Amino acid sequence: MSGNAKLRRLVMFQAVLLVVLMLALSNAPVGDAIWLNVPPTGTKCVSEEIQSNVVVLSDYVVVSDDHGHVPTISAKVTSPYGNNLHHKENVTHGQFAFTTQEAGNYLACFWTDSHTRGAGEVSVNIEWKTGIAAKDWESVARKEKIEGVELELRKLEGAVEAIHENLLYLRDREAEMRMTSENTNARVAWFSIMSLGICIVVSGSQIWYLKRYFQKKKLI
Repeated sequence: MSGNAKLRRLVMFQAVLLVVLMLALSNAPVGDAIWLNVPPTGTKCVSEEIQSNVVVLSDYVVVSDDHGHVPTISAKVTSPYGNNLHHKENVTHGQFAFTTQEAGNYLACFWTDSHTRGAGEVSVNIEWKTGIAAKDWESVARKEKIEGVELELRKLEGAVEAIHENLLYLRDREAEMRMTSENTNARVAWFSIMSLGICIVVSGSQIWYLKRYFQKKKLI
């Protein structure tokens, strides 16, 4: 009887844990909604540090109270190495999607077009999704014929994989930063030793020169 009670408690605990995880996943944000006020002159940019082999999907749209005349903007997205990933001009909305090839800061910049610069600031709404948030789960559900709890479990599995990959990326970045710090400290130490050696040699040379000088003048 005691074994059955323990088994029931274990099953109840697993069920509660599953429900909590599903609720946490369903309440988690699926993307970042960003509002930008683009100035009449100049450029407004947003950036995000993303690891390699990550899907990025974003939609942007100009929001204007004057529906008769919506100002146009230009948009440009570049990779950490300066590669052009998206470039549009004279648009009121747009979309870009790509898979990152290198890790680093991906930059999205927006500016107003010349014929709309007299209208003041332009509000732009950006929906930025990366990784698991950019995946089309409706297509996955239709393709694999899954729904309900099974679909939520697939989402949870994807979220766990994304977290694991992010942790591996952070570990690699931490190792790179530690190696850079150690190399910098070693260079600083060698530079300090060389500086001290040069100071000792210069001081000895000055003492020797002054001693020779005073001996020639017969002051010592």
